[in-house]
Amino acid sequence: MILPDAVVLCEVGPRDGLQNEARAVPTQVKVELINRLSQAGFRSIEVTSFVHPRWIPQLADADEVMRRIERRPGVVYSALVPNERGLERALRAGAGGVNVFLSASETHNRKNINKSISETYPVLEPVVRTAKAEGLPVRGYVSTAFGCPYEGRVPVEQVVQVARRLVEMGVDEVSIGDTIGVAVPMEVTALVEALAAVVPLERIALHFHDTRGTAVANIAAGLRAGVRRFDASIGGLGGCPYAPGATGNVATEDVLYLLHRSGVDTGIDEERVGETADWLERALGRPLSSHASAIRRGRCGDGAAGAENEGGEGR
Repeated sequence: MILPDAVVLCEVGPRDGLQNEARAVPTQVKVELINRLSQAGFRSIEVTSFVHPRWIPQLADADEVMRRIERRPGVVYSALVPNERGLERALRAGAGGVNVFLSASETHNRKNINKSISETYPVLEPVVRTAKAEGLPVRGYVSTAFGCPYEGRVPVEQVVQVARRLVEMGVDEVSIGDTIGVAVPMEVTALVEALAAVVPLERIALHFHDTRGTAVANIAAGLRAGVRRFDASIGGLGGCPYAPGATGNVATEDVLYLLHRSGVDTGIDEERVGETADWLERALGRPLSSHASAIRRGRCGDGAAGAENEGGEGR
C-alpha cells in the first residue's frame, strides 16, 4: 500500500462537536478551544455555524466567537452557512471560509433543512457565488452519504449526483459524510471510486461518525483510495440533532495516532491535542469518548472523567 507523505485534517469539534452538547458551553470555552487548536497546528478549523439560533441554540454566540478568536496566518477559520442571510452574518463576523450543506437522502434533507434536495440547490447557489466573489474557500457537506436514519442505505449514484451538483456550483471541496456511522471500508472504497469520476480526488474530504467503531478503519480505506483530506472532532465530540442514533465524530486524537504511526504527516502536534482534550474534559465536566482520552485517564486516574468513573476506570 502506498501512503501519502501528508494529509490535511479539518477540525470540526468547535462546530459539529459542540452543537450537540446538552449543557450550554460558555463562549470563552469555545474561543479558548479554537485558540488551542490553532496553536496545535491545525490549518483548517470549523469555528461555528451561522444558522438561526432557534435551530442550534448551542451556537447562538457564533458572531462573538468568530470575532474573538486569535487568527494565525495560514489557518482557515470557516463557518457553516445555510443561506444568504447566514452568509451576511458570517462575512460581518470575519469568517475565513464558508461551508454549505445538504443531504444525499431526501428525508434527512427535509428534516435538516425543511426542503427537498432540488429545492436546496437554488438556496446554496448564491451563497457559493457570493463567497467565491469575496475570495473565500467554500466546501460543501454531503450528509447521509452511506446511510440515512429514515431511508436506510443511500444509493451511490445519489451521492455522486449531489456531489457533482456542488462542484458545478463552484465549491472547492466536497466533504462526504457518514452521518449515522454505518459505513464499512469496502463501501468507502466503492464510493470514493465512483466520486472520483466526477470530482478530482484532491477535492474530496471524508467525514465519519464512529457509531459502530468503524470510523478509523474507514479513514484507512479512504487513504488507500487516494483521499488526502479528512474531518475529525477533538475527543470524538458530536452527533446530529436531526439524525436519531448518530453518535460523535471520529476522534481527532485517534486519527492522529493512525496517521502518525503510519508515517503520514499532518503538521499537527499530537501531544498538544491530547492536552487540549484533557482541558476540554474539565471544561465540559464529562469524559470524552476518544480511545486516546480513555488511555490517558487510565494512566493518570484523575480529572473530570476520573471523578465520574470512581478512580478513573475506563468505560
